[in-house]
Amino acid sequence: MDLRVDRKVAIVTGGSRGIGRAIAAALAGAGAKVMITSRKAEACEATVAELSEETGGDLAYVAGNVGNAEDAERVVEATLSMFGAVDVLVNNAATNPYAGPVIDADLPRWQKTFDVNVTAPLVWTQSCWNSWMKEHGGNIINISSVGAFSTNAILGTYDITKSALIHLTKQLASEMGPGVRVNAICPGLVKTYFAKALWEGGVGDQIAASYPLRRLGEPEDIGQAALYLASDASGWMTGQALVLDGGQTVSTTRIG
Repeated sequence: MDLRVDRKVAIVTGGSRGIGRAIAAALAGAGAKVMITSRKAEACEATVAELSEETGGDLAYVAGNVGNAEDAERVVEATLSMFGAVDVLVNNAATNPYAGPVIDADLPRWQKTFDVNVTAPLVWTQSCWNSWMKEHGGNIINISSVGAFSTNAILGTYDITKSALIHLTKQLASEMGPGVRVNAICPGLVKTYFAKALWEGGVGDQIAASYPLRRLGEPEDIGQAALYLASDASGWMTGQALVLDGGQTVSTTRIG
């Protein structure tokens, strides 16, 4: 299947590296005009230059803090000014400042995790809705996590926010249809810098050996899923959480 998103305009938060970069690459390579944003202008500039050459696509960037509502408005306005539309919003940026039992979580880091992982996707969605999608329609793709479906001794706070993001996805899908579709992608362990502590030093190979597909995810796996959700091929899909985890959630002890 040749998935195309020609003439669509997309914003990808956290788009300068990892999963965000792969999503931007997939969308640009399939014909979309892509605006990426992240905190560091230098990283955004380098990514836009690299992806423009790799994909031949039309990309731009505006640096900003995803957790700042004013930055959200600024990025959306710049996208409309430059590309004339905002058809797709990918809420990819996330943070994980605390690792440990939830019962011991300090309030500042708990709040920051919710601000970036739950409140920011709502704020960015509201901005796109009010500026373009309410009148013209569109597509929201939220990057959640397979961790949303279970408990974890170390990543509980992060996983709670990702569970909340799935519920937000469902709620917004019910409110924003029929003109706007809202879906989530729930990756398992993907080999990104953000998750490096979970897979480096051979640990990732041990984890992958327990998966039915026997490998960890690559950012490109998530990029292709986002392309599917952004395309008309998923036109009757909304309010769903698409799990991409190499079979992690169904893995059992293997024989042989």
